Amino acid sequence: MDGPEGARRRAGLVLGAHWGFLAFFAGIAGYHVVNLAITVVMNRHLGEFDPLELHDIGPLLLLAFLPNLLLGLGPVAGSRIWGAGLREDFGLVPTWRDVRIGLACGVLALVAGFALNLLSIAVYGTGDGTDVSDSPLTDLADTYRGDTVWLVLAAVIVVLGAPVTEELLVRGTLWNGLSHHRIPSWVVLVLTALVFAQLHGEPTRVLALFGQGLAIGLARYLSGRVGAAVVAHAANNLPPAVFLFVGTGGLPLAVH
Repeated sequence: MDGPEGARRRAGLVLGAHWGFLAFFAGIAGYHVVNLAITVVMNRHLGEFDPLELHDIGPLLLLAFLPNLLLGLGPVAGSRIWGAGLREDFGLVPTWRDVRIGLACGVLALVAGFALNLLSIAVYGTGDGTDVSDSPLTDLADTYRGDTVWLVLAAVIVVLGAPVTEELLVRGTLWNGLSHHRIPSWVVLVLTALVFAQLHGEPTRVLALFGQGLAIGLARYLSGRVGAAVVAHAANNLPPAVFLFVGTGGLPLAVH
């Protein structure tokens, strides 16, 4: 296609803006639509439904994570339609350099999250109705009493699935869109960390999530690739995922 429209498409523009913005908002919209649909269906059939109060209804454990997994659909579709593919647009498959950077930033994210959670607890306290949980996975570990296999699947999603989808959305499409429009890299780092913190919908942990978002985003900043951010995110999520088993009576990691 020739002319201005063809030039816009070759540049990856949709309605005058980088396609990453459309993919980002599509991912967010899908997340909220599916979350609403699950809540309506579960409330209708089970009464008041809290995804962290699953007990013996093991398969529903995966439903609690379904909206999060759908965050990656917008980036994948946008890359296929307007971009050059996941490998070129995002650098999704980590290199050894990505792994080294990602692990370092993942450890930094853990330290930042722990320190900022302590600061939040010092400010808000823990006994007046404003409890600050160190992680929603802590609550899940305390309440779940079902088959271990579902807990293992939840841990896999936390360590592998969520980092891929969230990083494709935030440090992938949103980061690429902002960078395309010449936003300074340090501003992109801060903005995406803010979005990352708000995306989780946990007001008492927003400060810790922002600090973790900065550390995870630093992996993308240093490497220029989403793969490094995925490694950092996975490293950050690994200890809480292991705590799922420690918090339910020391269940073994292996499932027989």
